[in-house]
Order: sequence, then structure tokens, then C-alpha cells
Amino acid sequence: MSKLEYLVIHCTDTPAGREVSANDIRQWHTSPVSKGGNGWKQVGYTDLIHLDGRVERLVNNNEDANVDPWEITNGAVGYNSKARHIVYAGGKGGDTRTPSQKKALEVYVKDFHSRFPDVKIIGHNEVSNKACPSFNVQLWKKEIGLK
Repeated sequence: MSKLEYLVIHCTDTPAGREVSANDIRQWHTSPVSKGGNGWKQVGYTDLIHLDGRVERLVNNNEDANVDPWEITNGAVGYNSKARHIVYAGGKGGDTRTPSQKKALEVYVKDFHSRFPDVKIIGHNEVSNKACPSFNVQLWKKEIGLK
């Protein structure tokens, strides 16, 4: 068990307007490499924000300030044992968040921050050489009133 230090925001890197299911993510992440997947034991994200703003839990957790072994997701190499990961459907070619996704992410992040004020909220691109989540999380946090 590790102390929760990060909330990492991701995108699915799918085209604007394309819905993504929990099953899609499970197949992408956990299917064998020989079948086009990553071959991981666990998906990369705790929660998925759908196009309509609905938040779907992909990996259960006990909502405390620790990351238990069974809560670990594979979102960012080197950070998984001390992070939770959230993903929105979209992000291919830029910030494709729908108004509903933007609102849902804001509510999610503000609630998360109120419960875990010491946890750093970052974009995947801040710890990996990737475009994901296709927007600047630090600027966005200021826009929604978080320090």
C-alpha cells in the first residue's frame, strides 16, 4: 500500500464524438499483445468519463488516501502505485471534450481535491512524452478555480 500522491488525467486518444465503453478499454489494455492489446493485468484507469458526462467506475477502490495493491491501474509508468487515473473518451487530434465531459471532469476533480487536497492533479503528458490528455491540465485547473 502506498500513499496517494497523484490524480492523473488521460484521454482515450479516440476521435471526437466516438463513444468508448469500459469493455473497449479492457480489451485494449488487457488483451494479449498477440491479439492487439497491451497484455496488462489491469486497465489503465479508475474511472471513464463518457461523451454524455456519465462517469463509469472501471476499477473499484475504497476512496481513501492510499493506493492498495488491488486498486493499482496501469495509467503512467512509474506512478501507478501512488496514483489514480481518470480518462475521458476522445482526445485524438486535440481537446475533444464535450461540454458534458468538461462539466463532469470539473465536478470530479473538485470533489477529489476537496477530499485529497495534498494530491497533485496532473495530465499524463506531465510525466510521459505523450500529448494525452490533449489539454493543459495546469491552465485548466486555474480556469476552474483550483490552485
